Amino acid sequence: MPVIAPEHGYLTVLNLFKTDTSDKRESLVTEMRKVVDTAAFPGWVSSTVHRGQDKLGTLNFIQWRGLEDLEARYAGELFKHRDMPVFLEIMTYARLMQCEVELSQRHPALGGVTEISPARDDYTVAEILDVAPRNQDALVAAVGAAHEWLVETPGYRSQSVLRGIRGRRPEGTKGDLAATGADNSFVVVYSQWDSKASYDAYRNVPEDEQHAARRQTEIDRHALTISSDWNSYRVDYTRSAPQQAAA
Repeated sequence: MPVIAPEHGYLTVLNLFKTDTSDKRESLVTEMRKVVDTAAFPGWVSSTVHRGQDKLGTLNFIQWRGLEDLEARYAGELFKHRDMPVFLEIMTYARLMQCEVELSQRHPALGGVTEISPARDDYTVAEILDVAPRNQDALVAAVGAAHEWLVETPGYRSQSVLRGIRGRRPEGTKGDLAATGADNSFVVVYSQWDSKASYDAYRNVPEDEQHAARRQTEIDRHALTISSDWNSYRVDYTRSAPQQAAA
């Protein structure tokens, strides 16, 4: 079962795909599972496919040994001529985000490490916060500090903060990739909750009913964030490289 842990030092890639019908979302999940089932790339550690809930789309949470292995995958014939052309026919938007895990925090009652698996019942939320590179450190600190008051929020399970390194998007129809924004210009917040009801209740607390620490976090986030995007997910499928699964 994959875990989110800064000490592992993996390069984490979040492939965010959007589409416009529920049938296409299911096609994305199906095609992602096919790729994951045949993954045997040097340096590939794990892939975990997420099915979008509040919005149509998918998220693939992929762990790599390092950047050199990822770039070899992008340059390969399978990526360029088999995998990406299939996805391009289904999706309406794609963002391939290279990240490093800055921190991963859990509710004290849970302990252990942050696991991601379809065997769990987490209601997962991924937020992408775009930021000026000079403000990335400050935004990482602001969202990371939220754990201190999130532990008092009913239904909260974990929060992981990933520092965005670089983003890519498909260009053309042949699996080529182009840069999306400047390097170090986004932060991803990946959180787990016990249910949609708990998360919705958290999001809908009126500002005047929020305690001071949360209000300050929201002020800091708003001041630093250029734009944001989010969706909720259920983990659909995961697979790890044999040596990782046996570890």
